[in-house]
Amino acid sequence: MKHLNRLVLVFILGLVFTNAQAQDENNPWAVGLGANAVDFYPTNANSQMGSWFSQYFNAKEHWNVLPAVSTFQVSRYVGSNFSVGIRGSINNIKKYGESSVNELKYYGLDAALKYSFQKSLNSGFFDPYLEVGGGYTWMGSDEGLPNYEDGGTVSNPTVNSAVGINFWLSDNFGINVQTGYKHQFGDQAMPHFQHIAGIVFKFGGRDTDGDGIYDKEDACPEIPGLIEFNGCPDSDGDGIEDAKDACPNEAGLEEFMGCPDSDGDGIADKDDKCPKVPGLKTLNGCPDADADGITDADDKCPQVAGPIANGGCPWPDTDKDGVLDKDDQCPSVAGTVANKGCPEVTEKVQKQLNEYAKTILFDSGKASIKEQSQEVLENILDILKEYPSAKFTVEGHTDSVGSETNNQKLSESRALSIKEYLTSHGIEEFRLSAKGYGESKPIDSNKTRAGRANNRRVEINLVK
Repeated sequence: MKHLNRLVLVFILGLVFTNAQAQDENNPWAVGLGANAVDFYPTNANSQMGSWFSQYFNAKEHWNVLPAVSTFQVSRYVGSNFSVGIRGSINNIKKYGESSVNELKYYGLDAALKYSFQKSLNSGFFDPYLEVGGGYTWMGSDEGLPNYEDGGTVSNPTVNSAVGINFWLSDNFGINVQTGYKHQFGDQAMPHFQHIAGIVFKFGGRDTDGDGIYDKEDACPEIPGLIEFNGCPDSDGDGIEDAKDACPNEAGLEEFMGCPDSDGDGIADKDDKCPKVPGLKTLNGCPDADADGITDADDKCPQVAGPIANGGCPWPDTDKDGVLDKDDQCPSVAGTVANKGCPEVTEKVQKQLNEYAKTILFDSGKASIKEQSQEVLENILDILKEYPSAKFTVEGHTDSVGSETNNQKLSESRALSIKEYLTSHGIEEFRLSAKGYGESKPIDSNKTRAGRANNRRVEINLVK
């Protein structure tokens, strides 16, 4: 019972004194259980035992093995590949060097500083380490120890060193093997090897988002993510983490910061006004089939190039005179470019117009037009309508019979009468002006009857 109490004390002390110890950054705690073997032969403390390691593997004759769970250890990571821990162990000693003894109880309590080479080897499975430390060992029985005083228990401090390997089968579970040397101090020193084999558990790491990446290594500890992005998510699975993805919920391309380009026109959908149809960058991804600089959606004539001012359609030339309707002052009548698309009044036409005008008859001394002039007025109307942009002056002339004042008034009245007739029959008023010259511009002699008849006339002349 006395020895059992000591073992319990060893375990309790192990738990208490390892509150500040560590294993690695993510799982700072490690707990190990296993069996141990104690070998008093190969220490060279007694020259009769031979040289170092001469019987190191002679387990049958020298090793004291307690196959049950006889070792318990706890450790905690402290940084830079170092861990500190404490270990308690028990054993039954029946082989003491080359001698056999009655069963002795063995208790050990050791503290250790361990350095791991796992990171240096960049291995997740293979974890070799070196260990140094110190402790205290108790051994004895009521029957005493060989070569020592009868009865009692021997207890001495120890300086320890060891090498070991952890084989990590998972992030949290592994197999541990270790061999170490304990050098005791004191008159009744019992230096020895202690070998340990068992299992080890790592724990204490926090993974808040449950993505398998510990918070210390997780750049996004509260959002499940991927190892390749240090624990940050890639919601759309396009290989670009959400933080760098301009379209985190749509799978896209790296060149577009994770955004898709559905139509393959080199413009990301988010910037493409026509994301389903290949288009041009200059038109924000929309097509322009006729290459007139207007998107097909806004082009009234998408297959024929045309100016923006006409909605993408070419300007028409209704009268086919070579002057576009937009510039053609006579779009329905063929004309000349020089006359802005309107037909030009030739000398022949001007002459014909005045031949008709000279035959217009008025009531004597009046501005009223005689009925028999109806036909000639229709001929004049036809000519004027052929030249819809041309402007004319209706000029009235008289002979010299009567007063000059009366002749002036009569010429003005007759010119105005002709203008009013023409405008009332479809000629725009802005195209005509009326002017009377009285007797001032005779074309024949007023001394003869025939001459005076020629001087009484109306002329319709083109305004140039």
